[in-house]
Amino acid sequence: MELNIDQTKWYDRILASFIFFTRLPFWKLRQPPKACYQSVVEHWPLTGWLTGALMGATIYFGSVVMPYYLVVVLAILVRVLVTGALHEDGLADFIDGFGGGSSRQRILDIMKDSRIGTYGVLGLIFYLLILAAAIYSIPPYYAALMVFAADPYSKMITSQLILMMPYARREEEAKSKTVYRKFDAKAGISLALQGLLPMAAFIYIMDIPWEAIIFIPAIVMYLLYLYIWKKLGGYTGDCCGAVCLLVELSVYLCISLYNYSWPL
Repeated sequence: MELNIDQTKWYDRILASFIFFTRLPFWKLRQPPKACYQSVVEHWPLTGWLTGALMGATIYFGSVVMPYYLVVVLAILVRVLVTGALHEDGLADFIDGFGGGSSRQRILDIMKDSRIGTYGVLGLIFYLLILAAAIYSIPPYYAALMVFAADPYSKMITSQLILMMPYARREEEAKSKTVYRKFDAKAGISLALQGLLPMAAFIYIMDIPWEAIIFIPAIVMYLLYLYIWKKLGGYTGDCCGAVCLLVELSVYLCISLYNYSWPL
């Protein structure tokens, strides 16, 4: 008998998130019930603890033995390999769809197309260039802490799209064949803790003003939400992936552009 989401175990729901959002062989530990994948967004920031830690460790330890610019590229590559470029694929499809689509249906059709277009290629190139430059502008120790904090935080903020909009397609048209459920207050508190704890620790350790780092990414998410709502009237998985990366990038830009004297 197939279980519904409320009958599944909490650890199965967490495991489903790591299976869904990474390409690491977590599925070898256990196969969660299919219903668990409806709640993967509720533990999305927790997967950011893993990807952020791996990326941060690459930056910190790699900078000891090789040039920093190379370390930054390798750190980005590590995350791409761990996630299977899931969010980058969403960003490319998002840019292709919204850049080339003149109607709601046309945007959805372009985003579902497995082929990448000119808009998507250029969008990824400029995104990766800005991402690498922003990380490179921060000394390795602080950059390692920054990516560990920004990854879960951006996922926490982006997860609010699930509450703010309906899914833009029919369930059977979803790429993953799963539509995320709208989470309740308990899950919302859990999401907040998952996303805010690393960011709070980063701000405390760095002893820097927190207002811009906290609020500007939230504003970026809200502006993207308004744009998506106007064009589609709902979200897709590609939208979530794109918003997540752009919100995270805004964190890095805030820290990079902030006129702060980094302590030695």
